[in-house]
Amino acid sequence: MTDAVKINRGLKGIYFERSGASDIDGTAGKLSYRGYDINDLAENASFEEVAYLLVHGELPTRAEFDAFDAELKAARELPGAVYDIIRAAKDGHPMDVLRTAVSALAALEPGSQDASEAGFIRNGVRLTAQIPVVIAAHDNIRNGRDPVAPDASLGHAANWLWMLTGKAPSADAQRLAELDFILHAEHGSNASSFAARVTVGTEANIHGAIVTAISTLAGPAHGGAAEDVMKMVHEIGTPENAAEYVKTKRKAREAVTGFGHRVYRTEDPRARHMRSGVERLSKEMGQPEWYEILQGVVEAMKPYARHGLNVNVDFYSGVIYQLHGIPMDLYVPIFAIGRAPGWVAQCMEQVRGNILIRPLTLYNGPDPRPFVAMADR
Repeated sequence: MTDAVKINRGLKGIYFERSGASDIDGTAGKLSYRGYDINDLAENASFEEVAYLLVHGELPTRAEFDAFDAELKAARELPGAVYDIIRAAKDGHPMDVLRTAVSALAALEPGSQDASEAGFIRNGVRLTAQIPVVIAAHDNIRNGRDPVAPDASLGHAANWLWMLTGKAPSADAQRLAELDFILHAEHGSNASSFAARVTVGTEANIHGAIVTAISTLAGPAHGGAAEDVMKMVHEIGTPENAAEYVKTKRKAREAVTGFGHRVYRTEDPRARHMRSGVERLSKEMGQPEWYEILQGVVEAMKPYARHGLNVNVDFYSGVIYQLHGIPMDLYVPIFAIGRAPGWVAQCMEQVRGNILIRPLTLYNGPDPRPFVAMADR
């Protein structure tokens, strides 16, 4: 039996379902959301348009956009009890606090148990709006400040920066945050999206699915790349040290953070948009060394590109957060802000053709053996 079964560890190369949310061509380095090339969306769309596209399947008309935008803005609120929970857990990691707050919302939000398709969409949109509120509130509370009330005049990305800092973001800062959210919004059957679908497969509500997704994203093997890149940049210190750093890592057969991706064999198509943003922002803020260190690493890694070790999107994200003075432990929660509509889209697909996801494991334990009474062991 063992010899006849092929084990695909990590379900690598296994298609478990069909999806219309995103298409990834890892060989050609292409990504699209519902048929729209990621480059077109990154250059022309707002995050709200992309979120609508993922949740509803089409880009919105002006009337649909205005209604969706109003729905998101109206949901920028949390029950008072959630703020109490955040205060009680303020010393925890931001991902643990976010997970706990979303779990609490399942018990406190009216209609959270509505498992109909309309209920899933309504609650998914609310959670998309509430996740950044939780993250910003926690960061303010743990630093002895009151949470900053949302500003209904600001879009999703700008309002997130406003709630985090209490300062109106510049146009460039707003656009870079929005771009980051767009590029992270959806990416096929990644670990957190798959985990969310497993939860929905049991006919659980969308709050439970998003709690599962957040828990999965919190693992460093999934969501920790941007934070790890920033640690690497600090370790390198100056652009002149980049080549030697890479040489030492490769000689020791250690990975260089930010290179290689589970699905891409060429450069991650999202990376170039973040690269141009880092270059511009680092120069504008008088700190060009951050970009120069990153490019020094890219240059030193060029010989390994033929082995599929190309730069990925998270290679540049961390420096953008660093330039804005955002604490390193918020990098993964920021990923969750962007990915929320993708999680909702994946959950909706699971609901529409639901089936319990129940793969098999091949037993490789002891052969059958008799039970021995404790006195005779």
